[in-house]
Amino acid sequence: MKPAVRLTRFFHRSRQERKKTGQQQRDIQSTPQQRFQRRLEGHGLTLASFDPLYSLSGLLVGALVGITGVGGGSLMTPLLVLLFGVHPATAVGTDLLYAAVTKSAGTAVHGIHGRINWRVVGCLAAGSVPAALLMLWMMAGVDRKSIEVAHTITTALGWLLVITAFMLVFRKQVLALAQRSMGERPPLRPATIMVLTTLLGLALGVLVTLTSVGAGALGVTVLLILYPRLDVREIVGSDIVHAVPLTFIGGMGYWMIGEIDWGMLLALLVGSIPGIIAGSLLAPKLHERTIRLVLAATLAVVAWKLLTG
Repeated sequence: MKPAVRLTRFFHRSRQERKKTGQQQRDIQSTPQQRFQRRLEGHGLTLASFDPLYSLSGLLVGALVGITGVGGGSLMTPLLVLLFGVHPATAVGTDLLYAAVTKSAGTAVHGIHGRINWRVVGCLAAGSVPAALLMLWMMAGVDRKSIEVAHTITTALGWLLVITAFMLVFRKQVLALAQRSMGERPPLRPATIMVLTTLLGLALGVLVTLTSVGAGALGVTVLLILYPRLDVREIVGSDIVHAVPLTFIGGMGYWMIGEIDWGMLLALLVGSIPGIIAGSLLAPKLHERTIRLVLAATLAVVAWKLLTG
């Protein structure tokens, strides 16, 4: 090895050792609280990043989720984008992990009561997981801060909110129309239903990974059409269970490409968990139809803002 090369490597190692020694010295001199704070800052978590307004928003959204059963993504992601000015990609990524945590509690409840059809969950996941991975690969390869990407996310989110608002009001009519249409035809074979369920999972994987919305409004409605003989609670339980790995994979993918705000996520969870519990307790005492109409109108206004803004 040439002397010049050896000399360069010597000085490079010396700088690294001095840097490491300096860090160790700071760790020795600092208090445990200061060391813990530095570790939090390394992951983007600081006391300054914990905004109580996020917790208040999480409380309100959680209460509405507990009362109406509408997915949190339909409410949380637009709220973050329009009210707090969060970039759409960061809002979607953070909301996906938020949904993975909150839906895990619902999974446990439905699992305890045996309201999960694992065949339906498996068919959905067979389509949604590859679609989610493909969408994450595409998101990693584009400039997520560009106007074009932000416009794509907000436009898709706006139209999905339109569908959600429509289903909140007219789901029974849609199901009745679908049942009359299918009643005039021979029943679908089990293999055909499984293929259609997998295709539904494929569509949900794309939509949920792109916007964090779609699993509840679109997924449950189509499943009710495909499986008219299954109990509604079993359909809802299967949809929630399927949403947990889908949102977790999507959220972790957004984390890997740097689109998660951990301080915001923590603040949202602090507010939403008690909100969901309170909403679930209040639901039997409230007129659900009226709340659904008000919520549908709100989502329609938010969708209009996203599509025209």
